[in-house]
Amino acid sequence: MKTTIFLLTIFLFMSTALSSSMRIVEMRSEKSPIITFRIQFRTGSINDVKGKEGINAFTAYLIAQGGTQELTYKQVIDKLYPWATQIDVVADKEVTTFIGETHRDHLDNFYKIFSDLILHPRFDVEDYNRLKEDGMNYLKTTLRGTNDEELGKQAMQGMLYENHPYGWTNVGTVQGITATTLEDIKVFYKTNYTQANLTIGIAGGYSKGLLERMKKDFASLPEGKNNVVELPKANPINDLEVTIVDKQSIATAISVGFPVSVTRADKDFYALMVANSYFGEHRTFNGVLMNKIRGERGINYGDYSYAENFIQDGGTRFMLPCVPRRQQFFSIWIRPTKPEDAHFSLREAIRELKKLCENGLTKEQFETTRDFLMNYSKLWVQTQNRRLGFELDSKFYNTEFFVDRLEKELKSMTVKDVNDVIKKHLQFKNAKVAIVAGNANELKEKILTNAESPIKYASKVPDAILEEDKDIVNHLLNINKGAIKIVPVNALFEK
Repeated sequence: MKTTIFLLTIFLFMSTALSSSMRIVEMRSEKSPIITFRIQFRTGSINDVKGKEGINAFTAYLIAQGGTQELTYKQVIDKLYPWATQIDVVADKEVTTFIGETHRDHLDNFYKIFSDLILHPRFDVEDYNRLKEDGMNYLKTTLRGTNDEELGKQAMQGMLYENHPYGWTNVGTVQGITATTLEDIKVFYKTNYTQANLTIGIAGGYSKGLLERMKKDFASLPEGKNNVVELPKANPINDLEVTIVDKQSIATAISVGFPVSVTRADKDFYALMVANSYFGEHRTFNGVLMNKIRGERGINYGDYSYAENFIQDGGTRFMLPCVPRRQQFFSIWIRPTKPEDAHFSLREAIRELKKLCENGLTKEQFETTRDFLMNYSKLWVQTQNRRLGFELDSKFYNTEFFVDRLEKELKSMTVKDVNDVIKKHLQFKNAKVAIVAGNANELKEKILTNAESPIKYASKVPDAILEEDKDIVNHLLNINKGAIKIVPVNALFEK
């Protein structure tokens, strides 16, 4: 069943080009008392100014978490609070999206504040200082200090995209944020917040009058020009290139990744989604990695893989919409393990990837995974807000609504299609590996020499697992011995 039919309440779904260069994406449902806005600009970290890496995110947060020309930030918060609503922003590599949602009873007042934040930002020096400190604290204290899982992921992406427009965090770098002045932000805003870069997304029980008002209001932005940045290919990878982030830590986080040449715009991507779901669907026991490393061995909390960049949407287990990218990567995330289990876990993940590449899926594995994904994907668009986000993504990739496209592809897909895509796009020999570890020198020596990596269990495990372990503890990793290095944690995200 088509998602648009399944959702029933949606009776109008359209994208309209205006006489100006802005675009409108509508998902109208007259019965919905909630109105959702997603205002998206084609500006991301790839548009950061050299030496001021992070200016895109800094500008976005200063808009969303600042004031308007009429209201201070505190006054904005005081007005939003009784309406039980908030204004958010997602600033990624290619696009920046402002998100607002309100009940129709508060629509006029909410829209005035929401639109004024974007069209008439206050750019107050106190807000600038507050958010500058927040950005620095995120890089220095949160990312380097307390969030080893995200630290490993960001370190791996930095390795994948070294000397590339994707090569720094969305928030930027310590030196980039330090160098960015309030005047720089004002110039960046004028240059990038234009009609040419604008897509207005709206959903719910809004009136035609509101849409006309929005068109008129946002037409006050300068016409500008399209912000698409030419992207070079990511650097080639030779064998397993390992970076160990030396950080005082009681556990060891591991991320593995390599570029893939497909996105949601490509037919192959949907078969790759099936392979990935079988191998490591995020926060489910549908995946081989989760069952092998956590389920059977109890080594850590979770082990997953991803066919594209994946950011978890808050407290859900689902992907965050509005983070589309023209270049993608396949990755494996091994959540923190005990230091003594890290080498074993890395070996087991690469070994399972090797098996997937060499053997593919059986017909039964394919059919089970396809059926799971067919139903599971409906959960990705449970809310009006998320549906609108995924529709904006679909417009970015110039394809039909993501979940509908996935359903259509799954219905006609065969196990041969999936196995052909595995052989075409996946591999296990050449990847970037980022490891956050407190025993960096010891771990480096073990990986470098392919030393045996025995594992001890706290309780009895089946003999079949112990027999399989004999192969894992000596599984040969294809290490690039000239590309294994230790990096002090404080050196990351500096410049």
